[in-house]
Amino acid sequence: MNYRMITYILGWILIFEAIFMTVPAITAVCYGESAILWFAVTAAICLAIGLLLTKIKKPQDKKLYSRDGYVIVSLSWIVLSVFGALPFFLSGEIPSYIDALFETVSGFTTTGASILSDVEKLSRSMLIWRSFTHWVGGMGVLVFIMAFVRLSGAQNMHIMKAESPGPSVSKLVPRVKTTALLLYAIYFVLTLAEFILLIAGGMTPFEALNTSFATAGTGGFGIYNTSIGGFSAYIQIVVIVFMLLFSVNFNSYFFLIKGKIKDALTSEVCIFFAIVAVSITIIAFNIRSMVGNLGEAFLDSSFAVSSIISTTGFSTVDFNPWPELSRTILVLLMFIGACAGSTGGGIKVSRIIILFKSLGKELLVMIHPNQVKKVKLGGRPVDHETVRSVSVFIVAYLLLFVASMVLISFDEHDLITNFTAVAATVNNIGPGLELVGPTANFGFFSVLSKIVLIFDMLAGRLELFPMLLLFTPATWKK
Repeated sequence: MNYRMITYILGWILIFEAIFMTVPAITAVCYGESAILWFAVTAAICLAIGLLLTKIKKPQDKKLYSRDGYVIVSLSWIVLSVFGALPFFLSGEIPSYIDALFETVSGFTTTGASILSDVEKLSRSMLIWRSFTHWVGGMGVLVFIMAFVRLSGAQNMHIMKAESPGPSVSKLVPRVKTTALLLYAIYFVLTLAEFILLIAGGMTPFEALNTSFATAGTGGFGIYNTSIGGFSAYIQIVVIVFMLLFSVNFNSYFFLIKGKIKDALTSEVCIFFAIVAVSITIIAFNIRSMVGNLGEAFLDSSFAVSSIISTTGFSTVDFNPWPELSRTILVLLMFIGACAGSTGGGIKVSRIIILFKSLGKELLVMIHPNQVKKVKLGGRPVDHETVRSVSVFIVAYLLLFVASMVLISFDEHDLITNFTAVAATVNNIGPGLELVGPTANFGFFSVLSKIVLIFDMLAGRLELFPMLLLFTPATWKK
């Protein structure tokens, strides 16, 4: 275990967090808010500790191995959240530190679950900080740092694999740093495009910036209690489009830029949009009698489906009263999630495909024991290691889900609330059903339950293993 390298990178995490604080600080200056003091104090603390960690005992050996990458990623997200919660707590806008930590973790992990009953009471600088945490966490803060800081050459691929969502991660170009720069360039351009379109639809720059940050990270923190419900149909359609665009594997955009259409339209992407189309159609027809007309039903259905499957969590209507068929489909979409290599959460479409194909393969082998059959994805064979990792992921996912359900059940809330609360946090979605529905919040949970759900949000964003490895004794042995 390269401890010096781990503390060195954690130092850079804090330095960049201090830089991130300039965004809400500038907002506070623009609107004449006193909250600038708390962002300045937090930035000073982060900068002081960060410089100390990067300058003292600078590592001579910069090699990173697989377990180093997992530990760095999990500790980085914990440190980022612990210090990122300070402005909320110090300013008194969120009086409880656990609540402030919950809100910050929800932001960085792009979950969008909130403990706030009235988000409009927050100052504008705090609102922009909430939304900006989505943007920072969407692509991954360590991917961002790798784009600008020289770490450890080819070895930092271990960090990218540990932080990037999906069963496998590949480099777009030979150098990891260049890959990180390309990913962030695409991320920035898409965010800017949405911002411009939202401004064109009548949003103020402040509203458009918050919404763009939250959509890009597929996070879903709104700045109004009605989320996106108070905006025009045009605004809702723009948000729908970009929620889906940010749910696509970013490799596909790279291939589109290169003119490789076939490589961009992978089976995962095609199946993802097929699931979206089928779900929207079924729900639209299922709720049309409640809504009044089919056009409005399709708009409400499109927004809800796009929000849930992309794991963004924005809402325009309360889908709690919808028929059971529609609610069931939405819950299933919570588990499916977005594509691998996107900013979305969930199990991921590629894993679902691999699981079904593995099942088909095993059934075929039972019928024809001597037949050799490979699991393929997009016409290419999936190596055994990837298939094995998907199976192990599902087992770990189920164990974490069950353990979390048991722990939060001590609060004595109903089963649907508990089940969807865990589903919403592990899958980084935000809203669930019943007491944690789209018009409700997570503030009523006990401190223990909030800590469990905080862990679930971090574990879900980091694909479980980096967080679980922190509790494995072998991880810490030299």
